Amino acid sequence: METVNPSLVPQRKLNNGMIIPGIGMGTFGNDRFTSEEVADAVYGAIRAGYRLFDGAAAYGNEKAIGEVYARAFADGIVQRQDLTIMTKVWNDMHGKGDVLVACAQSLRDLQLDYVDIYMVHWPFPNYHAPGAHLTGRNPDAVPFTVEEYMTVWRQMERLVDLGLVRAIGMSNMTITKLEQVLPLCRIKPAVLEVEINPTFQQPKLFEYCKAHDILPIAYSPMGSPCRPERDTEEGDVVTFEMPELVEIAKAHHCHPATICVKWAVQRGHVPIPFSIYENEYVGNLKCTTEDFLTEEEMEILRKADKNARLIKGKVFLWEDAKDWRDIWDGEDAWNVL
Repeated sequence: METVNPSLVPQRKLNNGMIIPGIGMGTFGNDRFTSEEVADAVYGAIRAGYRLFDGAAAYGNEKAIGEVYARAFADGIVQRQDLTIMTKVWNDMHGKGDVLVACAQSLRDLQLDYVDIYMVHWPFPNYHAPGAHLTGRNPDAVPFTVEEYMTVWRQMERLVDLGLVRAIGMSNMTITKLEQVLPLCRIKPAVLEVEINPTFQQPKLFEYCKAHDILPIAYSPMGSPCRPERDTEEGDVVTFEMPELVEIAKAHHCHPATICVKWAVQRGHVPIPFSIYENEYVGNLKCTTEDFLTEEEMEILRKADKNARLIKGKVFLWEDAKDWRDIWDGEDAWNVL
């Protein structure tokens, strides 16, 4: 196996002083792969030089991945402090006292004493079963409220106090929501995990995060070509077919996916691409250490933003919502700088 020296990978500093790698590996693959396949890829990625891993209780694979972490530690490949491990509380565990229970379960499944970064997966308690299809709106789904969210966030802060997590973060938030909750936070989020890729760059949210010392973590950094069918719509942009991306990939003699990763790391947010295939996940890590994009190429990609959200979250819609844009507070209409 080809390996990458972790010290060559760009690093990022969080607002609590933590240093984390500038690229990680995602683990959302339960719609296409078994937990064992995902876990095997995590083990291979650790051997290859990855030191940041993003997970979630909702992915249903934390037990299998926990076995892999324990194996990597036992094999002496890494020590616990070498890894930055992230996971998230799922929407059905937003009640009072539930966040501690959810975190304890993740720690048990992952076989860890602490999680480096723990996030609120979605900003509401709207729940769907794994692999859910769009079969009408859940009558129990509700819109975002500051009161409900802060009940969850107070519990997240308590996890930091207890030493169970080193940092806490948010996910799938908008500027509109952040403006409401940030002034109320005793412990500010260190990261915000959202969809970012060359065809959906979220420049206003990106700049907002920078201004508030919150590090953006990018899921679907390659435009999620294999996303669940429930998140597809006719006319969706295909990121890998973006002309500017294709041309730059030709110039660098690589796949457009590689350019997506290079662009993300050089822009300054942290991509978490997922693959179970060794050549792909090794390539994603290696490309951050060599053959950098030029300033001109970065500018070409910046101007090529299509403002095209792909992960719409339609499965979480409440009955009175107009459409999926309500989940994102209509911000997609004004997200282009």
